[in-house]
Amino acid sequence: MRDSLRTGFSFGITSGIITTLGLIVGLHAGTHSKSVIIGGILTIAIADAFSDALGIHVSEESENRHTTMEIWISTFSTFLTKFIFAITFIVPIYLLPLTEAIIISVVWGLSLLGVFSFYIAKQQKAKPWKVVMEHLLIALIVIGITNYVGDWIGATFG
Repeated sequence: MRDSLRTGFSFGITSGIITTLGLIVGLHAGTHSKSVIIGGILTIAIADAFSDALGIHVSEESENRHTTMEIWISTFSTFLTKFIFAITFIVPIYLLPLTEAIIISVVWGLSLLGVFSFYIAKQQKAKPWKVVMEHLLIALIVIGITNYVGDWIGATFG
């Protein structure tokens, strides 16, 4: 059961942070609209959390080595973790001027990802700096690409 919780939490937090940051940065670049970004975050928190939870569910079923209870624990913990972490990004978007909110969101997301990556590295007895840098680099690539795509969409269709 502990492994099932860890699976769901690990997947949920990572996906929740990277997907939501990509969405926030891309929508900001393309629309500069608080309401569009908040709507996007809510969509990610609901639809993508359910999608990821079902993905974990099917993946664990296909391994044919988990009990039904373990599968459901992974499913539920994936949904709940992704939902909760995605929703946290609404706070700065709602409370702050949009440009500041985007910066705070990126710092918040990268900080969470860095701390979680450090924890994973310690658990695996790996070099923390390598694991943290790998995960943060991937997140920064996503942020950069979604910013570029948002700019392009804004310029092309805006």
